[in-house]
Amino acid sequence: MLMRTLAKWHIWLGWLVGVPIAMWLGTGLLMVARPIEEVRGEHLRIAAEPAPLVLRGSTLAGPGSGLKEMRVTMQQGRAVAILTSLTGETRRVDFATGAALPALGAAEARALVAQRITGGDKVRRVTLFPAERTPFDFRRPVAVWQVALADGTNVYVGRDTGEIEAVRTRWWRAFDLAWGLHIMDLSEREDSSHPVLILFAALSLTGALIGCVLMFRRRKLRPAPPAHSA
Repeated sequence: MLMRTLAKWHIWLGWLVGVPIAMWLGTGLLMVARPIEEVRGEHLRIAAEPAPLVLRGSTLAGPGSGLKEMRVTMQQGRAVAILTSLTGETRRVDFATGAALPALGAAEARALVAQRITGGDKVRRVTLFPAERTPFDFRRPVAVWQVALADGTNVYVGRDTGEIEAVRTRWWRAFDLAWGLHIMDLSEREDSSHPVLILFAALSLTGALIGCVLMFRRRKLRPAPPAHSA
């Protein structure tokens, strides 16, 4: 009697969680089909030779009360300090003189991508997005130039940092959609612990455990059909 009841529950749970299980398996397969480095577009980046940091007696003022972070890098042969304020605003200054540097233009963003990204010279369009309205495949509050390449890759260059902030290949976007389906969060694709996901995961686990128990169910042998006489 118990086994028969468990079998009924197993069938009903199978109908209920069959689609999510198939979705989890399918999206999981898609996400592991390519190396994560390829998904992130790391294979497209052209490694730059490390340049020694030349200070030449920097006169950059010390961090003010509103400065949260300072990062120094070499850009176009000179030391550049990328300053981030407590409010999240970013600006570039010449590290040696402290002089403010202008925001990156479209031509400069295009040139940087052509230099640092494989196939970066094949550009379809260059579009500026403000920090409060960035594309969904970037999802960071940073003003960026979107350099769309002919192969479908989107390269994002920070307007105020002068750096390549992200590389989004077509495969990355497919991976991102699969991840959203996998965690059942298509709006933000960040929340991997919400009631709907937990509920279906618990139901799927319950169905799987019942299936394991049913493997030990004894089946009655059916009587062999009577032999027909010639």
